[in-house]
Amino acid sequence: MTNNTITRRNPEGMPSPVGHYTHITRIPRNAELFVTSGQIGVDIDGCLPENMNEQIRNTFRNIKAVLHAEECAAEHIVKVNIWAVEKIDWDYLYAEWDQLFGGNYPAMTIGYLAELGLPEIKIEIEIWAAKA
Repeated sequence: MTNNTITRRNPEGMPSPVGHYTHITRIPRNAELFVTSGQIGVDIDGCLPENMNEQIRNTFRNIKAVLHAEECAAEHIVKVNIWAVEKIDWDYLYAEWDQLFGGNYPAMTIGYLAELGLPEIKIEIEIWAAKA
């Protein structure tokens, strides 16, 4: 490990993660930090599907687009915050998640809320990324 490398790990003495995440991500000094607004499941035409899994699919598309705009990719993501208003279909979300991360997972927090910014939004995902 060099001082200019983003590293992810699960320290010894900690229980294994209960999901697809890593307990700690180290961001090297002088890394460039990117923080997204919460990405939602609206499509390119501005339509927000009613179905949660369709919103998840669009949300991941939007995450990839916003990262691409800054020449970032999944390996630059250091933290993900997921907010949802109804039960998440984890099999579906993790399929999208694994397609993005391929097993090299960032730190993650998940919260269920009564509502998000608009009543039709079912899930919102915030990304923190860093380039060393």
